[in-house]
Amino acid sequence: MEAASNAAVIGGGGGGEHLLASILFRIFGRGKRYYGEKEVVMKVVQWIRSACFVVREWALVPGLRVLVVACLIMSVIMVLDKIFMATVSLFVRLARRSPSKVYRWEPFADQVDEEMQQESIDSYPMVLIQIPLFNERQVYHVAIRAACNFSWPSDRLVIQVLDDSTDLVVRELVKEECEKWIRKGININLETRDNRKGYKAGALKDGLTCSYVQKCEYLAIFDADHQPAPDYLKQAIPFLIHNPKIGLVQARWKFANADECLMTRIQEMSMDYHFKVEQEAGSSTFAFFGFNGTAGIWRIIAVKEAGGWNERTTVEDMDLAVRASLKGWKFVYVGDIKVKSELPCTFKAYRYQQHRWACGPANLFRHMFLEIIKAKDVTIWKKFYLIYSFFFARKIVAHNVTFIFYSLVIPISIFFPQVEIPRWGVAYIPALITILSSVATPSSIHLALFWILFEQVMSFHRFKAVHVGLFEGERVNEWVVTEKFGSKNKPNNAKCGADQKKPQSKLWERLNVTELLLGLFLLMCASYDLAYRVKNYFIYIFPQSLSFFVIGFGYVGKFIPSNV
Repeated sequence: MEAASNAAVIGGGGGGEHLLASILFRIFGRGKRYYGEKEVVMKVVQWIRSACFVVREWALVPGLRVLVVACLIMSVIMVLDKIFMATVSLFVRLARRSPSKVYRWEPFADQVDEEMQQESIDSYPMVLIQIPLFNERQVYHVAIRAACNFSWPSDRLVIQVLDDSTDLVVRELVKEECEKWIRKGININLETRDNRKGYKAGALKDGLTCSYVQKCEYLAIFDADHQPAPDYLKQAIPFLIHNPKIGLVQARWKFANADECLMTRIQEMSMDYHFKVEQEAGSSTFAFFGFNGTAGIWRIIAVKEAGGWNERTTVEDMDLAVRASLKGWKFVYVGDIKVKSELPCTFKAYRYQQHRWACGPANLFRHMFLEIIKAKDVTIWKKFYLIYSFFFARKIVAHNVTFIFYSLVIPISIFFPQVEIPRWGVAYIPALITILSSVATPSSIHLALFWILFEQVMSFHRFKAVHVGLFEGERVNEWVVTEKFGSKNKPNNAKCGADQKKPQSKLWERLNVTELLLGLFLLMCASYDLAYRVKNYFIYIFPQSLSFFVIGFGYVGKFIPSNV
């Protein structure tokens, strides 16, 4: 009879409830079998079940519905902004409204030679080239050599190498490179600091205080890995000479190592979209976009009127651009001028870069929101564009909705069948965003699915970075220079040979624990959906979880062992 009674408790009606009752009874009943105790346990179980039901129906479900509505609104904001930018970019191409047709542009002479008359040479303005460096052993020489080969009168060009390197070997290499070009008659100056105050912004600011740069009218900036063509200055500076309201000319980046691995191909897709669509749209509508920090030329008076370089955030380039724009200066993006550069080929380097690029703008928005509203030299429409489109939609909303909606809300909704998400929010908007983002690189459109999955993983890191920037968290001013490996794109570039063995990496060095945990969470959600056929979201969530696992185990990009 006792066995039958126990079986009834375990296997009777409401199996889950009776099983829990049996467990509680055995824990608290201490082996005694009395009907009164069973009744108490059953009441406790019923109370727990009722409490869970109340919490689920009155807190979790309404909360999830609010999140769904918020995410749908953010999705609409993001997709409308992308449609606007894509429309502008398409119109510019179809109408052939190139910058040289919108603004006055007249070419310089084809070449500068010894027979050129002095008055012709004097027509070339004084240009300052700044090249900031920090421990970039593999690429320290790239931008220096490119700048020294500009087809520009040597007495109208000042090259300034700003070396903050703490690696003494790198410092010596940079010094030798500069001395080599000095012996060739190039006006190149090496400036070093014994501290990294202000990071890149601090170095650029200190460089402008040198006496020999005061005679310069224009300032071109190149990061260590950038390789401008010899005619770069001749192509860009005419926009500044003939259009006194233009304060900045930005060139497009091209990537020497785009075909190195799948991760760099995916990065190329994102960066091509940024330049061909985002920068083009900003330049063509409000003559404003975020300065990319390199491959651009400033009118020095515009830099000074804006207050110079400011190190309050890790996006000193965007900071200066916004302040200069509020002073009424116009910016021009010239996509036909291309500057070779290098994409980070390791996930660690890319992750640090994306943290800075997502955290910095959010932190800058916090600092400049009221300053934009109070600005007197710009129209209300430009203020609206800066606050809503440039900052809110692209720097805040996009990074939040991409992670919260697609990696949290949709997977969690599987456990709440009563929470419905419209198909247009789950499928149509993501599909449209994918199409708009991938068409900028037609040669890689077949990689769109990999782009989606990789960007979904990166959305987690950007989401964290945005909130660190908005609320000035611990890593708000973290500055890690993006690791580059030079034109050969090998971690041991200088000593690499055909017979060299590939360095071995240890599993625990490759692991990214957070990505593995998120992959496990998504796998659980997808498995539940597949088992009970709740919403059929598993079709997307299974590949999504796989992408988190792949990156979690470190099988993305190149991996450089700690002993290399």
